[in-house]
Amino acid sequence: MEIDLETILRLLLAAVLGGSIGLEREIHGRPAGFRTHLLVSLGSCVFTVASIYFYKIYGSVTVDGGVSIDPSRVAAQVVTGIGFLGAGAILREKASIRGLTTAACLWVAAAIGVSCGIGLFALSAVVTATAIGSLLVLKKVEGVLNRDTYSAVKVWSTDLEGQMARVEKLVSGCNLRMLNASVERDLEKLEFFLEFEIKLVDREVAYRMLDSILAIPGVKKVRLE
Repeated sequence: MEIDLETILRLLLAAVLGGSIGLEREIHGRPAGFRTHLLVSLGSCVFTVASIYFYKIYGSVTVDGGVSIDPSRVAAQVVTGIGFLGAGAILREKASIRGLTTAACLWVAAAIGVSCGIGLFALSAVVTATAIGSLLVLKKVEGVLNRDTYSAVKVWSTDLEGQMARVEKLVSGCNLRMLNASVERDLEKLEFFLEFEIKLVDREVAYRMLDSILAIPGVKKVRLE
């Protein structure tokens, strides 16, 4: 079966629209940028177009006594498969997580590719414009919002009796609260490692907290990340 001009248009439009979203990610230095989004959208479009051609060729064929070929299954697998790329774009850095927006962009790029593949050109253009607009405009809105900031605190200390309680009491005395605390104890060396997060309202308060923790007998090292 020959490929007609409309199919070529679908593929090219998917590449252009997906690449447009990726261009914004590329400008902001994200690992999944222009080429990645373009290829995701183009690949999704190819899968969709191929599923349509499968249906045109084998749509009249039945399997197991009446179950016909369903072209939507290919598009459903695109949604599942894009999750692996999205997971690869998400990175954890200290107390923060980066890449969620890029993962969402890859997901939208795949959806645009599928919609281009079935000929929904107007829908694809609207979704692309909305996605790029949200990335550019909402980023400026986020810049003026007061956002909570969290930092990770790591404490290395001799495993003295009541040492952890002293650290927690000191943190509370600085009007801070320990979040997501985890402890690692070494019985052979009689040492323990404490890691927790704090809501960073004022860095001066955090620095005073570090100085106070270091002043506790037995504490060897403190790090704020």
